[in-house]
Amino acid sequence: MSIDIKTDKIFAMVDANSFYCSCERVFNPALNGKPIVVLSNNDGCIVAINDEAKALGIPMGGPYFQLKETLKKNQVQVFSSNYTLYGDMSSRMMDILHLFAPKVEVYSIDEAFLDLTGSEQKKITQYAQEIRQTILRHTGLPTCIGIAPSKVLAKIANYNAKKNKIKTQGVTNLMDPDACDFVLKNFPVDKIWGVGYQSARKLYSHKINTAYELKQSDPEFIRKILTIVGSRIVQELRGLSCIELSNDQEERQQIISSRSFGKQVTLASEIKESLANHISSAAEKLRKQNLLCQRISIFLRTNPFKNTPQYQNSASMDLLSGTAVTSKLINCGFQLFEQIYKPGYEYKKCGITLSNFNKKENLQTDFFSKYDSFKEENLMRVIDSINKFHGRGTVKYAACGIDQFWKMLSQMKSPKYTTSWSELIEVC
Repeated sequence: MSIDIKTDKIFAMVDANSFYCSCERVFNPALNGKPIVVLSNNDGCIVAINDEAKALGIPMGGPYFQLKETLKKNQVQVFSSNYTLYGDMSSRMMDILHLFAPKVEVYSIDEAFLDLTGSEQKKITQYAQEIRQTILRHTGLPTCIGIAPSKVLAKIANYNAKKNKIKTQGVTNLMDPDACDFVLKNFPVDKIWGVGYQSARKLYSHKINTAYELKQSDPEFIRKILTIVGSRIVQELRGLSCIELSNDQEERQQIISSRSFGKQVTLASEIKESLANHISSAAEKLRKQNLLCQRISIFLRTNPFKNTPQYQNSASMDLLSGTAVTSKLINCGFQLFEQIYKPGYEYKKCGITLSNFNKKENLQTDFFSKYDSFKEENLMRVIDSINKFHGRGTVKYAACGIDQFWKMLSQMKSPKYTTSWSELIEVC
């Protein structure tokens, strides 16, 4: 029995291929065709691999110290994470996508949904190729695109496009019901967007093994075993859009910034420097989104995998009025630090969370505050402008430190090609 629902909706899922690795390759053409891996914070585990590294059997998530000799033997190019570069390349990619669609949902650093409703279906594949070519031409990033009448199907289409790059030429179009069913019949349920491990086990126990079989299932029955989320996925697989594009800025509930230290840290001054840097980064994100936070939280913890005395703690503070002023948030963070810090421990990680957001125009001022909000906002605006032009960290608060001996290990980090004047490529 074929179940198809007529719809005018058209969604596209755009995903950069091996994003971190591709960013490294853009500015170093000598890496073309070579296996590449990118490591996590402190050069701990492999968090990104390209197709050439996959072909060698390099496992995603594998500890670097265990695979170091294997990587060297196979001449795999290894890089520390360069989040400044990756973030800037992501912004450039998303800016291009906004030129091709009125509605764009940035789903992750390298993925975005586009609403292409209203486009001519006969030419939608050609349009997707134009998007890919424009991104490649302006950023050097290769992408794959999945097209479908719903977001769940668009994710499946994107997966198919990436898995069969040569055959699909980077684009899979599932707007045709027959083409859609062909892909769904060979797509396992545990890879469907929104179906987790436990949900997949339940489906398997009822002999629902593929996306096509889930599509044919009774939505009410699926609702009983997977809640309403499961029934929506069934409708999405049938081509009925139940999950609309969302605005990330409106839905964001908190900003978290945390990193492990590059060494075991005992000095309070070094931990406070790290906290100040986390707060500065988070406050900058707040201002970019025109948001104010009314709650700040911090945490400290030792290394649970080391045979040393263990300690972890956290603390939070509610602010009478919202703010995105870095100095004010650093001051609050330091007050919380004094509440939970205990000397004599070797600390491994710290971090901060900003939450309870409000739009700037909804600010309720604090009559008793010692801060001059007008002057502070102007100062933030100037600092952000300087750092945007000359590179992040050009101007920063003294509390963020200078030497920063506590910083995480990044021994194989590439230059910040796009955001630092001193690290631009030199052409001889």
